[in-house]
This record gives sequence, C-alpha cells and structure tokens, in this order.
Amino acid sequence: MTRPSGRRLFALAAAALLPLSLATPASAEPAQSSGHDYRAEKKLVGYFTQWGIYGRNYLVKNLDTSGQASKLTHVNYAFGNVSADGTCFIANVPGQGDAWADFQTPFSAEQSVDGVADTADQAIAGNFNQLRELKRKHPKLKVLISLGGWTWSNYFSDAALTPASRRKFVSSCIDLYLKGNLPLLDGKGGPGSAAGIFDGIDLDWEWPASEGEPGNVVRPEDKQNFTKLVAEFRRQLDAYGKTQRKHYQLTAFLPADPVQIDRGFEVRKVFKKLDFATIQGYDLNGAWDPTTNHQSQLFSPEADPNPHRFSVDLAIRHYLKNGAAARKMVVGVPFYGRGWTGVPNRNHGLYQGPATPAPGTFEAGYEDYKVIAAKPGNRYYDWRAVATWYFDGTTFWTYDDARVLTAKTFYIRARGLGGAMAWSLDGDDAQGSLTSALSRGLR
Repeated sequence: MTRPSGRRLFALAAAALLPLSLATPASAEPAQSSGHDYRAEKKLVGYFTQWGIYGRNYLVKNLDTSGQASKLTHVNYAFGNVSADGTCFIANVPGQGDAWADFQTPFSAEQSVDGVADTADQAIAGNFNQLRELKRKHPKLKVLISLGGWTWSNYFSDAALTPASRRKFVSSCIDLYLKGNLPLLDGKGGPGSAAGIFDGIDLDWEWPASEGEPGNVVRPEDKQNFTKLVAEFRRQLDAYGKTQRKHYQLTAFLPADPVQIDRGFEVRKVFKKLDFATIQGYDLNGAWDPTTNHQSQLFSPEADPNPHRFSVDLAIRHYLKNGAAARKMVVGVPFYGRGWTGVPNRNHGLYQGPATPAPGTFEAGYEDYKVIAAKPGNRYYDWRAVATWYFDGTTFWTYDDARVLTAKTFYIRARGLGGAMAWSLDGDDAQGSLTSALSRGLR
C-alpha cells in the first residue's frame, strides 16, 4: 500500500477544518482491531510540569477535573535530573531539583485527586502521591518519568559515555523512579516509597552531538552512545519488568531539525528499542527570529521566509526516510504560543519584521494557549501551512487551536503515525478543550 502524497495529506488535513457534516474522509478513519493492543492504539501523551503547581496553580487534580486524564494514554512528568557523576537524583537545590514539588508538599482535600488531605505521617506527598491517586482513578493511564529536558541535559553525554557509565546511570534511574527508592528528606521518601507510580522512562536528551542549552557536555560520539544508552535502558527495564511481571515502557523526545537528527541519532536502531518516540512539532520558529512565522506549522508553504522551511511534515518524512517506524512516531503539538510585538501591520502580521519578543506571563515571547484564546482581537488561519495566529495590529501570537489540532490528527491517521503529544498540559483551558480535540481526532 502506497503512502498518501503530500497533496493528498493536505487535502485530508484541510478537510478537518470544514464542518464535519461537509467532509469526513473515509480513508482517514482509523482501522478497527479486535482485542486490546497498546502498541496499536493511538497514543495521546501530555507533559505535566513539576513547576506548574506554583505560578500556574496547575495541580495533578486539574488533570481529572478538566477531563484530560480520561482522554490521555500517557502522562510524562517533567523532569528528572542527571547529576555530574552520571546518575538520576532528586534534591531540594535551586536549579538542580525540587523534591518539595515532587514528593514533599502537602495538598489539602480540595487540592487532592481523591478529596482527602495529605497527612504528616504518610510516606510521600507532593506530585508523586497525586499521580498515584490519579492512576487509581484512571487505571489505564500510564505515567512516565521524563529525564533531562532543555535545562537538565547537561550531563547526558557523560552518563552515556562508556558501558560502565551507562549501566550505572540506568540502574540509578530504575532504582529511584521505578523501584521508588526516594531519598529521605524531612520525613518524606525512603526505600520503596514511590514504587508503582511510574510505568516507564522517557528520555529527553536535548541534544546528542548538538549543544542545546549552552554549557551542555557534547561529544561527536553522542550519536552512537545514545543508541547504546537506549539499548541499556531496554535491557535493564526488561530484566526488572520480568521480576514485576510488567512491561516498562521506554520512549524518547526527538528533534524536528533534520541537521540535529542526522548529527545525533541512528534512527533505525533507536526506534527498534523504543516503545515510541515523540517528535518535536513546535518551536520551529519563535521570537529568537526577527520575523514573525508559524511555530508549529504542518507544512511549509511557498511564502515561508525561513530558509530551513521547518515543518512537522518535513520532520516526519525525514524520520521515515531514515528508517523510523511510522506507528512509533507520536507528533508533538504545543499548548502554548510564540509571540512578537512591534510587528508591522501588513499581511495581518504574518512574515513581518523586524519585531521583538512579545511580553508573556512567565517568559517573553511565550504564552499559554488559555491566555491567548482569551485575548480580544482577530484570529487568522493559513490553510497551506495548517496553522493559526492572533494579531491585534502590533502583537502576533502563533499557536494551535482546536481546529488546527483536529487537522493534525487527520494527518497522523493518514500517515499511519502513532498519535499526538502535548507540551504542556497546564497550557490548556479549564475544560481541556485542546486535549479533547486531539482525543476526538485520534479515535
């Protein structure tokens, strides 16, 4: 069976933007299967951020009250840190760890998933305990610990360097997160205290053989060592899983830039060991550029001024060309926007500059979907890119709304891909509108 052409895929995506009574392509309907196979079902993965409980006041309970938890297949907890000596660790050290958020902070009855207040004598509290309560309420939901991220990928290269360092690193992560042997801090934690919360490990090394955040340790051999690290995780997870009669999942977050893909990943080998991989489908453009553009476009139209022509489709086609299994690719989508201000009032602000980062609630040039959606002003859709933006005459925000996410699910199904991933769940509105759009589209 041949894959749909780019034009056909656009037609399927564009059809999602029409009223469903006008067009619902039969060819885009997912195949039905008998019995349950987690490998075949479409994944809907959402990242829950450790720090979201503070300024955003977004708690694990919100996953339940918004309806998100009932629609997700996976929650990735962001992030676990890697130490300078190449091990997984948790600490209460600014910039290095937040054990208070992870397993110490007590939540009231009103803040708790189960409606019961935390007590002083329970072994753990915090986000970890709330995730345990969430899984009890939603037993099909899988929770993975995500390691690294943009800020905490400093020492991945050291941890992956030798057979001994890889064994040490993987063993420490399994001991800390899967066996649940947390450090004992102010009466919380201790051996086995977090056992059973996490169902696997997500590797978010940003990026092998590419610097990522300034100061990261980077080596040319990271490409081969990442493959070996994935293999070591798979070996130890399977060995531990046998003792628990359970399959522990292994996933990875991978870049969209073809240069970073080629420099840092042996794609075919890596995908053989992973349960699935989430592909970066955002930050393709942003306020670090002087010209406005779409940050998460599905396709790059002719008018795109970025010479790299980044798009979700470009990334997916590059992974497929290099041996990735389509069913193991999960497309990342943003629950936030990237923004510029001082934008010339031409072409409704699109492809205009020079401009500077727009003011944001927590970061210049960055804003949650729920905040952008509430702004008064005009919204515009680029059907060729499959993208949306907001423009008020001077400030421009590029983001995904429910209509664009529905179109992306048509693309996912037409390509036979594995599902969708959202960064991050706290950006959605109180009703979980974006999560619902993804869930409906992936059925």
